[in-house]
Formats: sequence, structure tokens, C-alpha cells
Amino acid sequence: MKQIIIHNDAELELWYAVDYYEDKRHGLGLDLEEDIRHALAEIQESPKLWPQRKYDTRIRLLNRFPYGVYYIELKDQLWVVAFAHTSRRPYYWRERIK
Repeated sequence: MKQIIIHNDAELELWYAVDYYEDKRHGLGLDLEEDIRHALAEIQESPKLWPQRKYDTRIRLLNRFPYGVYYIELKDQLWVVAFAHTSRRPYYWRERIK
């Protein structure tokens, strides 16, 4: 099983989203965090299962929240480049993969 590496900016945006949802309703941010953990486990288990998109990325959409986990499968690892909202600023993170 390949190791998951998360881009620093992706990790920051994840915690921003968790805080945002936690401010909306107590426990909701934790639900987002759990949804992300579940998605990462599935990505690690079957990285080719989700559709390939631009820039050689794949996206695993979350079940409950309007976010996707964008990642690139490298030889020895899975690199998460973004935890991106599905309706805002498409491909804003593309500079991260250069």
C-alpha cells in the first residue's frame, strides 16, 4: 500500500474547512474530518478507482460534503494536492503540482 503525502497548502485548506463547518454546527467539522479520513483510506486501498482529471490528478468526491480529494498517484506514494470545494475556483491548486 502506498503512503499518502498531503501538500502543506491542502492540509491548511482542510483545517480551514473543518473549522468553518464546526462554527456552523458543533460536531459538523468533525464529521467532515471523518469523511476525509474515510476517503483517504479508500484512495490508499484502491487509488485507480476514481476518475482521472486534468493535470494527471484523480478526484475522490466526498459523500456528505461538497468537497473532493484531488490526488496524484506517483510510483511510491499518493500525493494529495487539494481538498477542494466542488463549486468554487476550479483547479486553483494547479500551481501546486509544478
